Amino acid sequence: MELGSNAFRIEEATIEEIHQAFATNKLTSRNLVDFYLHQIETLNPLLRGIIEVNPDAQGLADEADRKRANSNKEEIFLGDLHGIPVLVKDTFGTKDKLNTTAGSYALLGSEMPRDAGVVEKLRKAGAIVLGKASMSEWYKFRSLSGVPNGWCARSGQGVNPYVLSADPCGSSSGSAISVAANMVSVSIGTETRGSILCPASSNAVVGIKPTVGLTSRAGVIPITPRQDTVGPIGRTVADAVHVLDAIVGFDHNDAAATGAAAKFIPPGGYTRFLKVDGIKGKRIGIVRHPFFNFTNNPALAQVFEKHIQKLRRQGALLVDNVNIANIETILDFNLSGEASAVLAEFKIALNNYLNELVGSPVRSLADIIMFNQKNPELEMLEEFGQDIFLAAEATNGIGETELKALRNLSRLTRDGFQKLMKKYKLDALVTGGPGVAAVLAIGGFPAISMPAAYDKGVPIGICFSGLKGSEPKLIEIAYGFEQATLVRKPPTFLP
Repeated sequence: MELGSNAFRIEEATIEEIHQAFATNKLTSRNLVDFYLHQIETLNPLLRGIIEVNPDAQGLADEADRKRANSNKEEIFLGDLHGIPVLVKDTFGTKDKLNTTAGSYALLGSEMPRDAGVVEKLRKAGAIVLGKASMSEWYKFRSLSGVPNGWCARSGQGVNPYVLSADPCGSSSGSAISVAANMVSVSIGTETRGSILCPASSNAVVGIKPTVGLTSRAGVIPITPRQDTVGPIGRTVADAVHVLDAIVGFDHNDAAATGAAAKFIPPGGYTRFLKVDGIKGKRIGIVRHPFFNFTNNPALAQVFEKHIQKLRRQGALLVDNVNIANIETILDFNLSGEASAVLAEFKIALNNYLNELVGSPVRSLADIIMFNQKNPELEMLEEFGQDIFLAAEATNGIGETELKALRNLSRLTRDGFQKLMKKYKLDALVTGGPGVAAVLAIGGFPAISMPAAYDKGVPIGICFSGLKGSEPKLIEIAYGFEQATLVRKPPTFLP
């Protein structure tokens, strides 16, 4: 879409470019929202990246334009997200006309007591909540029985905009699909075990998984507070970082986690780490096994080898062939003990969330199981089942089995990722694809996934990860890599 005499293209426009267009009267927030609503009307029937559109979005855009017009007279800059449309995953509570359902009919009509903590921060920053992004229903945590990534009862199957038959990954599939396909500027997702990093990788966008607690989880449908985190998705590192700056910080409704992580937030925010030479001098470990295992795909292996050499030429000090101890155990959801811990934590956290709702058709995990049994056709219970829900409901708090599992997860983290990072004095690890997510999940560590390659048209990302609070270094590395490679290209919609 082009606007005005000096044409401004909204497709692929960055937040900075949008603000420049605002400042030169080539664009208004209303233009922007109308463009995205048209994109959604055109593309969403195919891609199914969005469950609901905010019926108040155009009014909110008009309000943003009025506020900007007044601020221009006083030469006040309202902030990086003012008037910028944002999609939030369908797990973020919004105190408006939108539903919050984790993609399931069981929660349709539930009423939030307030906006989720990060939604409140987005609104204060002037962002426009455009709607709710689709997702892998219940974070793909309802059943082990082959539920496809990106499928949810309320919107159907999310589709990869690059290769329509390819896996969009999840669970923040809709958040990534919608940004990739230019149906919104930026979005917010959640990650417990790969749910931002994987869809970012699969849809050629930038996903930031923050240190657990850096962003509030209050008002977000949970899996486990021990691992859950909230992060941004954008088409560029800078766009994702602008959103990160807006959503980090203390929230009294998630006081313990956000209070502990507040010490990691740098004075002046994160955008000051968007440095073209950010890679220079960084010690980066290369975990080849099992995260660069492209032996069956020589062309892809060559692309990633070139990326590694690019890091070296940009001034990185590379430590090659480092290994994470007990990696096979960590990657095994059951063997590591993660499954035992998460099942019990999920039941406790979900029941607490449901009890806080002002109104809801279900008030417990047991109620949800019953709803599914009574409405099998809505939730495709015949095909997918709810064996994980049943296993979680059978737990009885945090007992000796769960405590043993938690101790094992702590040991695996201490002897694996942490020991490796400290032994080689690393600023970051680099891995191909999103496979390292399980390692980061059990330790609450941050990461950034960004476009790296295309395999027969299907995107695959590169991931930079680090110890808690290492977001500034990761942003420097990711931005430097992005500017040196410029891998991202718009969707191709190949069959």
